[in-house]
Amino acid sequence: MQAMVERYETVWRRLAADFPAGGAGRAAAGARTPARAEVAPAGGPPPRLLFFITNPAFLLSHRLPVALAARDAGYEVHVASMGGPAVAQIEALGLAHHVLPLSRTSMRPWTEARSLWAVWRLFRRLRPGLVHAVTLKSVLYGGIAARLAGVPAYVAAISGLGYVFIQGSGVRGVLKRLALVLYRLALGHPNSRVIFQNTADRDVLERAGAVRPGQAVLVRGSGVDLDRFAPRPWPAGPVTVAMASRLLHDKGVREFVEAARMSAARGDGLRWRLAGSLDPDNPASVTAGELEAWRAEGAIEYVGECADVAGFYAQAHIVTLPSYREGLPKSLIEAAACGRPVVTTDVPGCRDAIESGVSGVLVPPRDARALADAVAALARDEALRVRMGAAGRALAERDF
Repeated sequence: MQAMVERYETVWRRLAADFPAGGAGRAAAGARTPARAEVAPAGGPPPRLLFFITNPAFLLSHRLPVALAARDAGYEVHVASMGGPAVAQIEALGLAHHVLPLSRTSMRPWTEARSLWAVWRLFRRLRPGLVHAVTLKSVLYGGIAARLAGVPAYVAAISGLGYVFIQGSGVRGVLKRLALVLYRLALGHPNSRVIFQNTADRDVLERAGAVRPGQAVLVRGSGVDLDRFAPRPWPAGPVTVAMASRLLHDKGVREFVEAARMSAARGDGLRWRLAGSLDPDNPASVTAGELEAWRAEGAIEYVGECADVAGFYAQAHIVTLPSYREGLPKSLIEAAACGRPVVTTDVPGCRDAIESGVSGVLVPPRDARALADAVAALARDEALRVRMGAAGRALAERDF
C-alpha cells in the first residue's frame, strides 16, 4: 500500500515541478507549489489539496490511504462530494468536507449544469493548489471547472471509462461520443496528469485525442492491504465459488447465476456464493425482484453486502468476476492477496488483474457456459488451485 501511495505522490511532485510560470491558475495560486519534502515553505501555509469524488464512500474504500498520507505529509486536505453517511467518517479523520449537489447517474441538462456551476464556485472559493478527481463524473466536471477556475494543477484518476464504453451502439453509442467530447474538455488542463489503471483505457482516450503525449501515467489499481488480505487455510467442505461485487448486470452477475444453474444441473457439487448490494441509482443494477427470485431458486447463496471481504474469500476456494469491462477491479486484487485462484473475463481491467494461466483463468465475457466449465475444471484440480493461489499472492505482493 505504501508503494502505491508513493506512486501517486510522485505524480503530484511532477506536477509541482512542471508548473508553468505563466500557465493556468497563476493569478489564483500565486507562487509555484513547492515539491515534496518541503511540503510547506517556512512560515507559509500548507498546500491545499482537494479530492473531488462523486460518492464519499468511494474515497473511504479506494483512496483513503492516499488522502491520509497527504494529510500526514503536511497537505491541507479537503474532500468534495455528494452527501451521505460516509461524510461523518471523512470528517472524523480530520479531512475537511464540502457537500456538492451531485447525482451519480442523472443526465438531466439543468441538473448537471447546476452541479458544474457548484463545482466551479467551490474551486473559486477554496482555491486549491491541486485538484485530484476520481470516478467518471468527477473527472469530467472537475477538469472543466479546474480550467475555468484557474486551478494550478489537476490530476484525473480514471478508474474505468464507465458503462457507456462497453457497447458502442444505440443510446450508449450516443453517450460514448458525448463522453469523448467531455473528456477532451476535461483533460485539456495545461498542467495535468491522467492516471489510468490499464493500458486499454489509456489507448482509447489517446486515440480520441483526449490525452496528450506524456500526460498519461499508469498506476495499476488502488492497492491492497497485504496484512488485512492475507492467505488463510483452505476451508473444509465442498469447493466454494465466491463473487463480491455491486449487483450490476455489467459486472456479470447474470452470468454468475446462470453458471451456478449449469453447475447444479450437472451435479458438480459446488457452492456458489454472492456478496454485494443493489445499486438502484445505476441503470445496470439488478432489481430486487431478480435477486429474490435467485435466492428462492437456490442455485446461489446470497450473503448480502459484505463488510469483511477478506473473511468472505477465506471461506472460498475460487473467486470469480465475470465483468464486461473494468478499470482494475479491487475485488480481484484482494482475491489475489488472499491467495485464491481467479476465474475472470478476458476484458480490459479484468485481464490486467491476473496472470492468465498462472494466477487465474480467463474466459470470454457474457459466456456463462465458459465460466461454469472453467470453474469446474479448477474445482477438480486441488493442486492447480493451490499453485494459482500462491501465484496470486506473489502477484499482489509484487504489483499491488
